[in-house]
Amino acid sequence: MKYAVIETGRSQEIVEEGKTVRIDELDLEKGKDYLWKNVLLVKDGGDVKIGTPYVKDSKVKGKVKGMVKGPKVINFKKKRRKGYKRKGGHRQKYTKILIEEIK
Repeated sequence: MKYAVIETGRSQEIVEEGKTVRIDELDLEKGKDYLWKNVLLVKDGGDVKIGTPYVKDSKVKGKVKGMVKGPKVINFKKKRRKGYKRKGGHRQKYTKILIEEIK
């Protein structure tokens, strides 16, 4: 089993070849290829490469499958006996990417 840990935006993701991941929204078109050079760790069977901070000559290639929205998060504030209530919501936007190759 081959997998890698990549840095994307403000987060890190564990990715495997052939799997689809959901990452924070990127401004990319559907069907385009995307290449990550910020690879923090690569594991291929028993061989593990750990970067300081990035693994040299490692890349992760993926294909953009589209944009999706996450679940709605409700934010509700209330102060008792004061008649104060505020309700708001948020849906995070994500980019779905199929991981094609880990080098």
